[in-house]
Amino acid sequence: MVAITIDIPDERLEELSQLAQESGISTQDLLRASIEDWLNHPQKDFIEATSKILNQNKELYRRLV
Repeated sequence: MVAITIDIPDERLEELSQLAQESGISTQDLLRASIEDWLNHPQKDFIEATSKILNQNKELYRRLV
């Protein structure tokens, strides 16, 4: 496993720390879980949503071109 360092404004770090505390986990675990979730889901969801919209509007797009 590799460790990374990022710069976060103090007010954002405070928000993250508070959210982690409310969730009963460390700030590091909160960030790790958020990154995992982002890597596993939004890309897939975005691709699926885009494909659905493109397919639904295929004829309209064809007419516009």
